[in-house]
Amino acid sequence: MLQSQNILNKVAMNLLAALIFFTRLPFWRIKEVPAECFKHVVPYWPFVGWITGGITAAVLWLCGQVFPISLAWIIAIVTRLLITGCLHEDGFADFLDGFGGGTTRERVLAIMKDSHLGTYGVIGLIAYFCIIAQICIVPIELLCIFVLCGDCWSKCVASQIANILPYARKEEESKAKSVNSPMNTKERLIAIAGGLIPGILLLPLQYAPAMLCPILTFIVLCLIMKRRIQGYTGDCCGALVVTGELSYYLGCLIIWRLF
Repeated sequence: MLQSQNILNKVAMNLLAALIFFTRLPFWRIKEVPAECFKHVVPYWPFVGWITGGITAAVLWLCGQVFPISLAWIIAIVTRLLITGCLHEDGFADFLDGFGGGTTRERVLAIMKDSHLGTYGVIGLIAYFCIIAQICIVPIELLCIFVLCGDCWSKCVASQIANILPYARKEEESKAKSVNSPMNTKERLIAIAGGLIPGILLLPLQYAPAMLCPILTFIVLCLIMKRRIQGYTGDCCGALVVTGELSYYLGCLIIWRLF
């Protein structure tokens, strides 16, 4: 019994650490979290999507009852940006700047660490938001499902980077000042469960093939990271989430238009 209680406490603290790390919501007020827990937040990343995706979907639904769906969609997107502090979009922009402007491994890493936004990042963010704005052509009920499922699944897929590639920097050079450890079997199952459960419960079966899109995006980006920097960084994780979720939306949109 005591051992089970200790396991549950450890899981709860790791989940709380993930909520603190990946959102701007005041979860830090609940309880002080040991620094060690922040090295194990990645397996619980998809469960953060339950919060961010759930709030985004709720805002979309509520605003959609008053405003046109296009405006409701914009408000929902802005809401999630506020919740996450643009964490993933910032990483996506830095990733584009680094891989677009760097010619050597050292230069790519240096550019990604620079807080200034470059041309590749600006163009990438503009293209991303222009594309994602078009997803609102689907019915609002379906879009709410896409938002929640896509948020969780893209983070689940992105979380696997810790098992595929080594961290490309030294721990003390990390922006977050901590490096996530590779997942053990239990942690992998936790991450997969967090990503799959919303889709299993909510996503109509015909849209299941869209879940392959983030996986394909993940494979392509991992190959690029391995070739260019022989590993990954926090910015690479942000790029995996943003591109994975966008590919998921596009996959769902294609299926919706075809069927």
